Amino acid sequence: MPKASNPRSGSMQFWPRKRARSEVARVRSWIVTDEAKPLGFAGYKVGMTHVLYTDQHANSLTKGMEVSVPVTVIECPPIKVFGIRFYGRDDTRLLSLSTILSSTVDKELARSISRIKKVKKTADEVSMAEVVEIRLLVHTQPKLTGIGKKRPEIFELAIGGRKEDQLAYAKSVFGKDIKVEDVISNGEHIDLHAITKGKGFQGPVKRFGIAIKSHKSEKTRRNPGSLGPWKGQGHIMYRVAHAGQMGYHQRTEYNKWVIGLGSDPSLVNAAGGFKRYGAVKESWLLVVGSVAGASKRLIRFNPSFRIKGAKRRDEVQLSHINITSHQG
Repeated sequence: MPKASNPRSGSMQFWPRKRARSEVARVRSWIVTDEAKPLGFAGYKVGMTHVLYTDQHANSLTKGMEVSVPVTVIECPPIKVFGIRFYGRDDTRLLSLSTILSSTVDKELARSISRIKKVKKTADEVSMAEVVEIRLLVHTQPKLTGIGKKRPEIFELAIGGRKEDQLAYAKSVFGKDIKVEDVISNGEHIDLHAITKGKGFQGPVKRFGIAIKSHKSEKTRRNPGSLGPWKGQGHIMYRVAHAGQMGYHQRTEYNKWVIGLGSDPSLVNAAGGFKRYGAVKESWLLVVGSVAGASKRLIRFNPSFRIKGAKRRDEVQLSHINITSHQG
């Protein structure tokens, strides 16, 4: 028989394929801007629907025509600033110099932090000589939504501008709410960071897409087959498609187009509510395409780096948002 030759199965872009450490995704880098404002936000994935709008993109084949686009609804209740963190620099990395926490915090925050230390310093008492960057400590407010959750998520937000502008802005929002409209504008491109839907322990056929062997093969049909040189090192190499954890990984999607942004829930609420979510109660985003993660999962997003060649599109006027029942 001729020697079978086919490309290896599964992407090697991500490794190791193990469960994320936290359901709150990490943001590893931030854009550089001159405006002193938060460089990110977060919301809860609601579900999907579709919208109609008139395509005005210059090079589009459907220019001037009304087109239907699938969108993901993300509910974005305000996030609250409960701390300010000051960073210095040691050669190549940032070092935390001081953290100032608000004296009055929501009682729900105790569900995420076991004990909030009392810090005597104020923002005016911190020496700015060693400070190179200032970030906000914020927490979400899921109690404002209908997802049946009270425990808030905690994360950091970078601030644009020079450090003096960052300090002035941080003091102005200390202990207050930040709305999604203060960070993201309609028509903007954003980068999404989320934890994908977990699928547990799966075999190599589902996990990597390898072919099922002939029914005449010995021992098993759903294994990768003869490993040959892949085990010559005294162990089986990690490139071999084997069973293991599938899903619940952190993933980042670049240049997602915000096609809708509003504060009136009645414009997007499906009749009878969204399946596995319920009704939207706070501000919302409409993002073109799908979004990683299960319903009710936290989605972090920030203005796009534009590293994938996307160009900013103008804000569009939606002629229709589908709000028919998802219950069938």
